[in-house]
Amino acid sequence: MPFDQLPAEVEEGLDELSAYLGQHIPPKKMEQNLLIATWNIRAFSSLTRKWFAGDNDSPKRDYWGVSIITEIVSRFDVIAIQEIKGDLRALRTMMKALGPDWGFLMTDITLGDAGNSERLGFVYDTRRVTPSGLAAELVVPEDWREQENIGENALERQFARTPYAVSFRAGTETFILVTLHVDYGDNADDRVPELQGIAKWMKDWANRSNRWHHNLIVLGDFNIDRAGDKLWQAFTSTGLKVPDELMNVPKSIFADPDEPQNDKFYDQVAWFTTGKKQKLHMTYKTGGYVDFVPLSYQGKDLSKTAKSWRVSDHYPLWTEFEI
Repeated sequence: MPFDQLPAEVEEGLDELSAYLGQHIPPKKMEQNLLIATWNIRAFSSLTRKWFAGDNDSPKRDYWGVSIITEIVSRFDVIAIQEIKGDLRALRTMMKALGPDWGFLMTDITLGDAGNSERLGFVYDTRRVTPSGLAAELVVPEDWREQENIGENALERQFARTPYAVSFRAGTETFILVTLHVDYGDNADDRVPELQGIAKWMKDWANRSNRWHHNLIVLGDFNIDRAGDKLWQAFTSTGLKVPDELMNVPKSIFADPDEPQNDKFYDQVAWFTTGKKQKLHMTYKTGGYVDFVPLSYQGKDLSKTAKSWRVSDHYPLWTEFEI
């Protein structure tokens, strides 16, 4: 991608976006902080090799859209990305734009209707974090079905899109990130078993990993409708907690800006805050989201729907930890 030859309107827009990110996201401080994010990037697949895709072009994601995504991703140490598809052209273009100091890890595509040919992945700044050896997909044991505390029908099948876990090291801290994209299903009841299963798995794993002083964080698109509803209760049933700063921020670009607390609770970052064994050892500082919509395609008459196909329909969520 010719990032060294930006059209004037793109360069101006990226400068405005960069200024916004500098004001709303903490800077990276060597051996002091860690910035972890999650983003469901809508159908992150191919792209049209133009700076602005026209009416007859498909897909609508273009170099301008990828440049916006790249600028946002570059602000974090490691970011979990959901909805990476089979065609990796957009991802590979982003990685080239990020440069040689960046790496990525991802799953293969998930087959079947529920899997939607999606991958789960992590993109990370190798100057700040490095993989520490573990990469795994979570599979639930059969005997969990008999345990009453996760519900009668909690684990009748494996996850539609198998959760993906990777361990990283930053300074002296080792942390395991588990990302997932819960199956939406035909109704909310379809999502309860997967949420119960991941909650059970996370607590069990946190108890096991404590002996090595690992930190365990789950992040991704959980397709939860509301805080307090049965989906939320399933997700938090074993003690997972979402930081207060992320509770009332909008998750979708289509949320009502005047009532973000009523938005869907799809995207979350969570960890255990209590319990001797599963409690997070790193110190959480703050978190937030990135409102890229008004800073995308300035000067172009595009609806939010149009921008969702070029950038995303979800906002990125981020967290900062002390290390």
